[in-house]
Amino acid sequence: MVFKEPTFHGLEPEMEAEIANRASVEAAVANALAIAGGIDASDVEVTMENDQIVLTGAVGTVGEIERATAVAKAVEGVHAVQNRILLGGRPINERH
Repeated sequence: MVFKEPTFHGLEPEMEAEIANRASVEAAVANALAIAGGIDASDVEVTMENDQIVLTGAVGTVGEIERATAVAKAVEGVHAVQNRILLGGRPINERH
């Protein structure tokens, strides 16, 4: 028996391409938050709903909430950010 590689008449299925794109944008934002200074994003979750990035979780200061929004907006492929991050963590200067 010979197995042929599946083809889609030269086009990749749109759903798979859309999911891969969403996942790559989510990962890029999460990575940017992880390496950004001025925020502890260990309790921040990044998801993409429709065409916008949604940030949820908790941080220690209002400044960290604002920083998370700015960092997410700076990532290529991000068109809009909805920030649902709450105050609830310890401020980054108090962490050990």
